[in-house]
Amino acid sequence: MAAPSSPGESGSVLSGIGLALSAYLLFSLQDASVKWLVVAYATVQLMFMRSSVILVICFISGGPRLVLEALASPHLKTLALRALVLLSAWFCYYTAARHLQLAEMSTIYFSSPLIVAALAVPILHERVSPFRWCAIAIGFVGVLIACRPTHLHEPLAIGMALTAALLWAYAMILFRQVAPQIRTLVQMVISNGAFVIVCGLALPWVWKTPSLREFLLMVLIGVMGGAGQFLVTEGIKRTPASVIAPLEFSGLLWAFALGYLIWGDLSDVAVFVGAALILIGGMMIIGAEWRASRRRAMERRAALT
Repeated sequence: MAAPSSPGESGSVLSGIGLALSAYLLFSLQDASVKWLVVAYATVQLMFMRSSVILVICFISGGPRLVLEALASPHLKTLALRALVLLSAWFCYYTAARHLQLAEMSTIYFSSPLIVAALAVPILHERVSPFRWCAIAIGFVGVLIACRPTHLHEPLAIGMALTAALLWAYAMILFRQVAPQIRTLVQMVISNGAFVIVCGLALPWVWKTPSLREFLLMVLIGVMGGAGQFLVTEGIKRTPASVIAPLEFSGLLWAFALGYLIWGDLSDVAVFVGAALILIGGMMIIGAEWRASRRRAMERRAALT
């Protein structure tokens, strides 16, 4: 029998849950803000502004030495490749935002954990049980339902959202290869530094001077993105992964709520059914990982006795 958690441990877990939930709310608000602006501004300009603000936040938090630490990282090539993959993912996702509802975008995005589980076999050589394959299949059926035939007149937007999910999954696979050896701020500097450089090259051809209100909203997008990354990292440090992982799906609820509150979007039954199946598939994978981690822990304890 496991020992009961102490008040201090319980408080740490609860604070971690609060931090993670706050982070996913910020990410949803960030996506809603970008969707609002992307109608009038180029995706590249919004990404440049967002990443510039995040870099400033990183330098305030970690100082100039972060640049030297990033350049000296033994995993710089892998992280640079990941940055380019993420750049492509964000570009596809926010370009699709011009034509899709926030709930539709987010539903397709949440297929990325399922893609990670599938890609872990050929890339990381992980063994995936029949139960997990069943979960992956359920989730992908949800994606197909969410991308229903009524959107065949907008195949480019659907295709870009699906491409973004695939690219995010590949970026996660790359990060899992180096995550234990790299600080969060360092990977944030590398990723957002690459965003600023690449987007900055295209900026002279797409720049549109924003109004003061829209400029402040662009800055706020970066603040929300940077704060969200920091809060979710702190939440992970304080709370077991089996508790944190399901909380990410709260972002799906926020997407439906914000889409309705801001644009009056009422998603049809297909999107709700697709989102539910993706949620079920994701939770099945999380549950399988939780059981596997408990089994490994019990085996380690047994080996020590």
